[in-house]
Amino acid sequence: MLKGEPGYLDLCQYILKNGTKKTDRTNTGTYSVFGQQMRFDLGDGFPLLTTKKVPFRLVASELLWFLKGDTNIRYLLQHNNNIWNEWAFKRWVESSNYDGPDMTDFGNRSQQDQEFNQLYQEQMKIFKDNILNDRAFAEKFGDLGNVYGKQWRAWKTSQSQTIDQLKNVIHSLRHNPDSRRHIVSAWNPEDVPNMALPPCHTLFQFYVADGKLSCQLYQRSADIFIGVPFNIASYALLTHLIAHECGLKAGEFVHTLGDAHIYTNHVEQVKTQLGRDARSRPTLRINGEKPSILDFELDDFELLDYEPHPSIKAPIAV
Repeated sequence: MLKGEPGYLDLCQYILKNGTKKTDRTNTGTYSVFGQQMRFDLGDGFPLLTTKKVPFRLVASELLWFLKGDTNIRYLLQHNNNIWNEWAFKRWVESSNYDGPDMTDFGNRSQQDQEFNQLYQEQMKIFKDNILNDRAFAEKFGDLGNVYGKQWRAWKTSQSQTIDQLKNVIHSLRHNPDSRRHIVSAWNPEDVPNMALPPCHTLFQFYVADGKLSCQLYQRSADIFIGVPFNIASYALLTHLIAHECGLKAGEFVHTLGDAHIYTNHVEQVKTQLGRDARSRPTLRINGEKPSILDFELDDFELLDYEPHPSIKAPIAV
């Protein structure tokens, strides 16, 4: 089992050395291994990677989006968060309503062709402006389907009722902390075909011992360079928030990975990161006056003493 940021770097090195080269849905190609695990002691500081800058405000605003049960990128764009744009943009440019220049395979072409990249940026700006300023357009093209927030907060049953998994798990933690059923699932087989991206982080479970709350995430598909640093920080933050509401201390975040992969067009970026030394973890402060996890806003979080190495840019496979 790999512990902390050195463990993350060890995993990167292990995949580069031992990963099987595989094709994938995006036609980018990956180096892949199956079945890995990392552990993060949340008492030793907040596990935001320091070997490259990870934008905490993007992590926090995305988590708040999940917690609200929202599935439309409009909220994210209102908070200057662009991390889900490509999936919604893809739906627009592939629709009959789109009449702009051909954006086929925009994720890869925009990295390779400067002229195409300019067109892509122009169309993306039009798309974002429409999402922010045209509610009907946002409802049609900004929604990603029944992704994380919908499953967490309003899982639809066969009897057409809804289950608020998040509220249920908080109630269970408060009233039956020793239960082995503190589980939230985002993987709803009936809804998967209608999601812009089927859940990568599919299921998480909480565990209480010695007054501490720990969380284990099972992630079916793990983009090690871009996605996983966000996932680590997001579930660490979620654990802190639920611990706060339940009157517990934050314990451990255990990150279990299924298909752990490095995209072939991220290899050089990973090697750059591996050449850097990890620095001290930052400290997370949250507004202790907010009693419920559902009351938090972005300004209720503060990250102290975060001094990372510079960010490393890489294309997202869509």
